[in-house]
Amino acid sequence: MIHIHESVEDFLPAIADTQTLMGLDLGTKTIGVALSDSFQTVATPTETIKRKKFGIDAARLIEIIDSRSVGGIVLGLPRNMDGSEGPRAQSTRAFARNLAQLTAIPICFWDERLSTVAAERALLEADTSRKRRAEVIDHVAASYILQGALDRLRHLRSLS
Repeated sequence: MIHIHESVEDFLPAIADTQTLMGLDLGTKTIGVALSDSFQTVATPTETIKRKKFGIDAARLIEIIDSRSVGGIVLGLPRNMDGSEGPRAQSTRAFARNLAQLTAIPICFWDERLSTVAAERALLEADTSRKRRAEVIDHVAASYILQGALDRLRHLRSLS
């Protein structure tokens, strides 16, 4: 059964509020990975996976999911600035469908517009070298994606 949710609102009932969540920034060459704490308050950049083949990439993600008891995945959806979806968004949706066939944990999409820009700005403000920025930008962007979703989840929970 495929557990893909279009919004955090749909995702909320599918996840426990005491499980680690994983944020993913899916690029053409890398996958940025971030993890939350078990209380779902803080996203932490974790690693950048160099993309090879889907099976190899997915196997590494499943390793992280199993070792960290991940209860849900927040996948950055690269929309165009006008909100429409182009080829990268379609590729991300295909990745989610394929990953959903390998794990029963729920997956949701998060609009990732400007997450890489925000990550780059934060790294520049921290006076990070160009070489180091290139090494960490993807998993820092993943943490921005995940943090946005965590903040939204916290807001939704406060309403109920």
